[in-house]
Amino acid sequence: MKFTKMQGIGNDYIYFNCFEETIENPEELSRRLSDRRFGIGGDGICLIKPSDRADAFMDLYNADGSRAMMCGNGIRCVGKYVYERGICRRDVLKIDTLSGVKTLYLTVENGIVTAVKVNMGAPILEPAKIPTTLPSNLKQKIQANGTEYEVTAVSMGNPHSVIFTNEVDTLDLEKIGPALENHPVFPERVNTEFVQVLGPHEVRMRVWERGSGETWACGTGACATVVACVLNGKTERDVTIHLRGGDLFIVWDKETGEVEMTGPAQFVFDGTVEI
Repeated sequence: MKFTKMQGIGNDYIYFNCFEETIENPEELSRRLSDRRFGIGGDGICLIKPSDRADAFMDLYNADGSRAMMCGNGIRCVGKYVYERGICRRDVLKIDTLSGVKTLYLTVENGIVTAVKVNMGAPILEPAKIPTTLPSNLKQKIQANGTEYEVTAVSMGNPHSVIFTNEVDTLDLEKIGPALENHPVFPERVNTEFVQVLGPHEVRMRVWERGSGETWACGTGACATVVACVLNGKTERDVTIHLRGGDLFIVWDKETGEVEMTGPAQFVFDGTVEI
């Protein structure tokens, strides 16, 4: 079966064109193919499928086989794939996800998509809808591995917990990430962003994603981070976020309440694999 490896600032997935292919048991397939030593290697797999209400449907599975509601870096790659592989040759695309239909604005130069801006919609701040059992989404203290953390909870179609810190590079995410991901106050597990504020328009971030562990980037996490920064008075509404794999530019529009994310997407290689 044909596949395409793609990445958005280091957040890499294995993409299948399900306009042409049929995938059985994607949960098991994602666990097998995502293995970086015995598989193709990636943060998961993405099935690009037909949709009756959009140009395509993004069906994403994490490296542990769990189904993802949304992925900001993944959807930029889907936009590039849909355009450049001829599924839909428009520079404004509608991509369906488990978190709803998202609008993508493609920057195209000589037939190549060089950047994608995604309207990620409005953040969800009501605790029960994030979901979390915390009484408020702002400045809540929780214990994990014997350490107290102050978290701000935000959903961008998937749950996020944002933690501000003075230094992100020295954190041992392999130690603290699993305890926060599986904390009982987040009944559906949670993605955790560790954020170092550099200025009113600039932050550095690392992320521990539920189902995948530390990844080099997380688009929904970057969006949740800017929302948390604004709510906590840390930054303005337009912020460049430095992640391990590169930069994303995020704007939380004051008038519409919606978050827009702009960043690159790249093909890595094409191949075939026995399913």
